[in-house]
Amino acid sequence: MSSTSKAGEQQRGDTSGEGFSAEERASMKARAKELKNTSRGGEKAAANEEAVRSTIAKMAEPDRALAERVHEIVGAAAPELAPKLWYGQPAYERGGKVVCFFRSGKGDKERYSSFGFTAEANLDDDSGIWPTSYALTDLTDAGEAALRKLVKKAVS
Repeated sequence: MSSTSKAGEQQRGDTSGEGFSAEERASMKARAKELKNTSRGGEKAAANEEAVRSTIAKMAEPDRALAERVHEIVGAAAPELAPKLWYGQPAYERGGKVVCFFRSGKGDKERYSSFGFTAEANLDDDSGIWPTSYALTDLTDAGEAALRKLVKKAVS
């Protein structure tokens, strides 16, 4: 391998010489498809909702049940947020900008799923430090209430 090729790999953060993993390539392809679908105008909302529901339906348990519940909670707590896929995972946007998102633990080969917020979320507090991502293994009544409260605050 030439030194130019090695330098290019190091710039991408790939030190193995093998390039992107299959999961990374799939995520990039999904994101490209999402961007293409975003430009379709009036049919966008219905297509995005269907894409999110389809993606959730394909998830392995227990992620599927978690994602379905999160989808219901976000929809009820913040109906102004529109569902869409973001890097192949369910997300919720306002004005074309993602506010919060669900990540499948099994899909990401992690031990837990997560629910996170982007910088668009209104979660800032006076302490100067606040969480932007939460691990999800189960949604108890208390967990659902906490998630509902966070989503409402994020869009306030």
